[in-house]
Amino acid sequence: MGVFTRLRDIVNSNFNAMLDKAEDPEKLIKMMINEMEDTLIQIKSSAASAIANKKQAERALAESHKRAETWEKRAQLAINKGREDLAREALLEKRNFVRQADEQLRELPEFDVLVEQYQVDIQALEEKLREAREKHTMLVQRYIRANGKKQVQQQIRKAESYEVFSRFDHLEHRITRAEAEADLVNYGRKPSLEHEFANLQEDEEIEKELAALKASAGQKPAEKPAEKPAEKQKGTK
Repeated sequence: MGVFTRLRDIVNSNFNAMLDKAEDPEKLIKMMINEMEDTLIQIKSSAASAIANKKQAERALAESHKRAETWEKRAQLAINKGREDLAREALLEKRNFVRQADEQLRELPEFDVLVEQYQVDIQALEEKLREAREKHTMLVQRYIRANGKKQVQQQIRKAESYEVFSRFDHLEHRITRAEAEADLVNYGRKPSLEHEFANLQEDEEIEKELAALKASAGQKPAEKPAEKPAEKQKGTK
């Protein structure tokens, strides 16, 4: 069953209002487009027939004028030959074709009106069809965006779930345990000679910085305790 009942329904339709009431807007707009395309084909076919009929009527009118002129010439020939009876018959034939031409001439404007109306309908329908196609494109883009947004929200909810965070906690616990095991590898091992000298150098730098701070504060550096003289060995003089 079609969405529209006639061409005027299509031209006067409000797509937004129709789509707002539809359960499946995309399906409805596809139906609209298909029906408008079919209607456009029918109207163009009717317009082509009207144009063809107009041209045929124009040819028939030209033929009627031509036949009327032919019979007029025959009537003149009959008069010239002294055949008044034949001239009268020729004039009657001429009159018939003149009447026929007058009738055809009156019909031509009707073809013009019909063709013009078809052209207006085609233009209006093509504009409405363009609008429907743009609406369909917009609906497709909205669907893609909504679907993508839905997937993002699902991923966010999934990431926020307890199960995911428990996996993170478990992984963090494993890393902490691995770090502790790495520290235990060197636990109790005697520092290397280079490491001891590095510590001494660092301590000396700290002492220098501390002395500089005290000096800037007007404090005297603490005197180092005097070293006790080494006891003389027994038996020395």
